Amino acid sequence: MTVLRLDRFTIDPADGEELLSRHAALVAAVKDTFSGLLGVELAKVDDRTWIDVWRWDSLTSAQAAVAGAPSMSQAGAAFALIKDITVEYAEVVDA
Repeated sequence: MTVLRLDRFTIDPADGEELLSRHAALVAAVKDTFSGLLGVELAKVDDRTWIDVWRWDSLTSAQAAVAGAPSMSQAGAAFALIKDITVEYAEVVDA
């Protein structure tokens, strides 16, 4: 079952370009380290609010990556820019 991890977060507007760079490094590192990642989309709601959508082949794959993220320098660098975050998982029922 395909699963989405939906992260909605805020950043300082001055960090937008840096976020893009750190996000790209994080996605590349996750792809190299964990299996099951099908795609990632980062969307900007406004200067402060962003939504990050990670598509996984299963909840198990998503959870394994989340569990391993604290050991990844790229994750720490990306999350250092984030002020507030809400996370949800959703099962894809039609695509």
